[in-house]
Amino acid sequence: MNRSLFIQQLETSKEFDICIIGGGATGLGTALDAASRGLKTILFEQYDFAKGTSSRSTKLVHGGVRYLQQGNIKLVMEALKERGLLLRNAPHLVHNQKFVVPNYKWWEKPFYGIGLKIYDKMAGKLGLGPSQFLSKEETLQMAPTLDQEDLKGGVLYHDGQFDDARLAISIAQTAAQLGGVLLNYFPVTGLLKKQKKVCGVWVKDCFTGKDYEVKSKTVINASGVFTDAVMKMDDVKHKNIISPSQGIHLVVDKEFLPGDVAIMIPRTDDGRVLFAVPWHDKIVLGTTDTPVDTILSEPVPLQEEIDFVLKHIGRYLTKDPQLSDVRSMFAGLRPLVKGKAKKTAALARDHLITLGDSGLITITGGKWTTYRKMAEDVVDIALKHAGLAGNPCITNDHRLNGHDKPVAPAEITSLKKDELKAAIKKSVQDEMCMTVEDFLSRRTRQLLLDAAVAKEKAPEVATIMSEELNKDENWIKEQINNFNEVARNYKPQTKNL
Repeated sequence: MNRSLFIQQLETSKEFDICIIGGGATGLGTALDAASRGLKTILFEQYDFAKGTSSRSTKLVHGGVRYLQQGNIKLVMEALKERGLLLRNAPHLVHNQKFVVPNYKWWEKPFYGIGLKIYDKMAGKLGLGPSQFLSKEETLQMAPTLDQEDLKGGVLYHDGQFDDARLAISIAQTAAQLGGVLLNYFPVTGLLKKQKKVCGVWVKDCFTGKDYEVKSKTVINASGVFTDAVMKMDDVKHKNIISPSQGIHLVVDKEFLPGDVAIMIPRTDDGRVLFAVPWHDKIVLGTTDTPVDTILSEPVPLQEEIDFVLKHIGRYLTKDPQLSDVRSMFAGLRPLVKGKAKKTAALARDHLITLGDSGLITITGGKWTTYRKMAEDVVDIALKHAGLAGNPCITNDHRLNGHDKPVAPAEITSLKKDELKAAIKKSVQDEMCMTVEDFLSRRTRQLLLDAAVAKEKAPEVATIMSEELNKDENWIKEQINNFNEVARNYKPQTKNL
């Protein structure tokens, strides 16, 4: 992916078939689907690819055990199928993860065990392995740091685990290989209309300030938590359909859960499940579900959310993680579609596609696991609406870029200077890495794994990046300051950052 070449294509193209607003999982998946059908496709992202919700997940590709409890069979069936396809199409970034559900009451083993056997059946041929009933001894053998008091045993089951931001880049690269044009740091500033029908967008290049008029036969709004803002560009009287909910994750060292097994706690005080998941030699703890009114590009974990996660995970581990043990913490906003439910934890994760009077197509809701199906559905509707001749969807079996190559390093602490330089060069030249934060947060995952180390590495990264991007000392200072400002919110001891 080359940003300069993409801008050239933007400037020389008279009209696109499909224009996508939003460069998260849904938008990128839509670009891939559209490009794979032979459609002239362009995507605009106001920040970096997957900057928002799509890089701040629990790192799970899963059917959703909780949705099974809620009786949402359709969503679970769809997600389990998509989980299987993702493991097949992106084996470099998605893998089988064992989970243990510890049982502390006599009824939990049969209750959760039967539910997870149903979960296995629903996965069918795309299943990752059968669930098993575990004795107390077997449970502790797999998860030796579980609290032993009153432990009756456990249930083992399988789900998927992945690197979300890296998968987003892989999807973007695959879309680009198929002819798609994808531009980060290109906010949409308005919608083009002709006879009250949407026929394109106005966009601005954040780095040059240049405005562009982009004509397109159809426009798809896939902007996640910013969905309503785009819909208001179309109709000032639009009533919000998104009820944003914040979820946070805390990252601690592996000593709190050694081995390769994750833990799933099926019920917390707010009705959500709680996970402790191995990820890049750390443990990710989460998540919360807090309704929010303000949509920020950098949401901040609330103290009560931090306390909630630490308190609940502390009930199940022999060594309780303290605030000082948290290497990094991050918050993400879920674009939940408004419903009748009083709690955001109960709002539907099913995706919603709407067609406005102007012809603006909006897709929202859903979850990372089902991004491919969401993309297929919205492109089908776009083709029908615009009367475009596109090929059938092929993403079911389309391998993603990098599936046969070594994975980029998640942490950079062990890299020698020449290795770090090579990683930065690849990120800039092939992955449209434009800022220090892009590199330390999403091209590698250093900020999410250890915020203090990321802050320490920022000056070196900025210096090497400046050479690749042909930038001066002022750019280096600005980038370090910008990164430090973001990194402050990833470490509980903010006074140390």
